[in-house]
Amino acid sequence: MFDIDKVQAAPSKDLLTPDNSVMLFVDHQPQMFFGTGSGDRAAIINSTVGLAKAAKAFDVPAVLTTVAAESFSGPLLPQLAEVFPKNEIIDRTTMNAWEDEALVAAVKATGRKKIILSGLWTEVCLVLPALSALEQGYEVYVVTDASGGVSPAAHEHALQRMIAAGAVPVTWVQVLLELQRDWARQETYGDVMEIVKAHAGAYGLGVVYAQSVIGAHAAG
Repeated sequence: MFDIDKVQAAPSKDLLTPDNSVMLFVDHQPQMFFGTGSGDRAAIINSTVGLAKAAKAFDVPAVLTTVAAESFSGPLLPQLAEVFPKNEIIDRTTMNAWEDEALVAAVKATGRKKIILSGLWTEVCLVLPALSALEQGYEVYVVTDASGGVSPAAHEHALQRMIAAGAVPVTWVQVLLELQRDWARQETYGDVMEIVKAHAGAYGLGVVYAQSVIGAHAAG
């Protein structure tokens, strides 16, 4: 029940923070990209790398996983692996990442309940772990533009299925700015601006323009 006396300037507990979330990158691999047809593959790569850099800037734990890397799908996207050079890459045989004991153990070890999920393909490698994690009490945030399916319909129907089960659709820039949340947070401000300039398209160009014409802190 609404009580106006309890209204205060405070964030929602539903918001993603550097302390309550873990990023799970699933099967960003060459063979999976070859079959992706729901959107521009270069754009998906750009969004994935931007998301990864957001995790690194805010020290959000990142779990990286591949499927059949040596026998079929190929290695993890090099640009993604480069962001996390010290992270173990968990290779699986299971299409459902949540049926791999090592992966589930890695997520559990972070102690985080909010999973920021991205990967290929949406209709298989995201739906299966998303539904499985949701059933076990996790909160799942699906990064739609850092993911892709074999067709626009496959991607959209998979998103609808996950949303119906309780997953929350987000974009990579949304995640980045939700983690920052306050432009006075100077310890991550510079990293955020560099990520935006490198990966956020017209928004990033706007930051470049503002900083060159107005000043270094014109963007926030």
